[in-house]
Amino acid sequence: MNTIDVNLVRQAKLRQEAAVEPDPVHTGEIKKETQVIAIYGKGGIGKSFTLANLSYMMAQTGKRVLLIGCDPKSDTTSLLFGGRACPTIIETSAKKKLAGDDVKIGDVCFIRDGVFAMELGGPEVGRGCGGRGIIHGFELLEKLGFHEWGFDYVLLDFLGDVVCGGFGLPIARDMCQKVIIVGSNDLQSLYVANNVCSAVEYFRKLGGNVGVAGIVINKDDGTGEAHAFAEQVGIPVLAAIPQNEDIRRKSANYEIVGRPGGEWASLFQDLADNVVAAPPKHPTPLDQDGLLALFKGDAVGRGVVLQPATEADMCGGVIPEFTSLEVVYDTV
Repeated sequence: MNTIDVNLVRQAKLRQEAAVEPDPVHTGEIKKETQVIAIYGKGGIGKSFTLANLSYMMAQTGKRVLLIGCDPKSDTTSLLFGGRACPTIIETSAKKKLAGDDVKIGDVCFIRDGVFAMELGGPEVGRGCGGRGIIHGFELLEKLGFHEWGFDYVLLDFLGDVVCGGFGLPIARDMCQKVIIVGSNDLQSLYVANNVCSAVEYFRKLGGNVGVAGIVINKDDGTGEAHAFAEQVGIPVLAAIPQNEDIRRKSANYEIVGRPGGEWASLFQDLADNVVAAPPKHPTPLDQDGLLALFKGDAVGRGVVLQPATEADMCGGVIPEFTSLEVVYDTV
């Protein structure tokens, strides 16, 4: 098979994967004792930092916590394990399958100071669909006994600025009871936060049960846009983590700052308490104008008038004339 044929087969496979729709939304009563919480936010906004410290604080107060990274970058657990990469479920499964072996829990789940953690992983760029990878990862988790595990809290770290079906899995299939958003005082992160609220409301109208418990404001510089967003969409601020050099430096060095007795202990203890107690709410997403109105005009470029382009503009100022190819028949 030549290169062209291989590429055609690969493209056909990707189209086939992309055409697979999620299962129908579950409409029954939620009966899980384990509280499953999905955390969403823009890439790079600090979800992994927030989750590592939140899960660590929860574990130190006696909770059984499982942290699952659902980002193809596989960086959710890196801070928790001091910068060490965690073998991913998808990669491990592929290697075990080639060797004719089964995946065991000890191959993919690791523990630090009471926190259980694992990474789903995903394909390399251009080599598959990240959303389908998420779906495949959860299928493997179910085979490993996901629904029988005895945890108080399962925290799922999801990208919020990827809109394909796999990343909406917890909301679309009622796999979690509530969603927490991580955002900041910038337009792009609040755009993602607003999209997550819209997704939650969309699936609620289809009979879903998932709600938004609140937002964690990371790198809070005091300008107030994220607080204003939370107030307008009707969700609480669970914590405001300040833009602080000590936090930034320790996080860059893969240090946990949410340790009992530490300088930032009360911040993450309050966050843990709020995450546990916050009920799932029905948010009211903003339209584009409402979102832009949270920011000063000079910050988002309001006042700019959209000038329609003309055909002459597109052709460099002169519209070329072409001889018509239309065939005209005599009617006589």
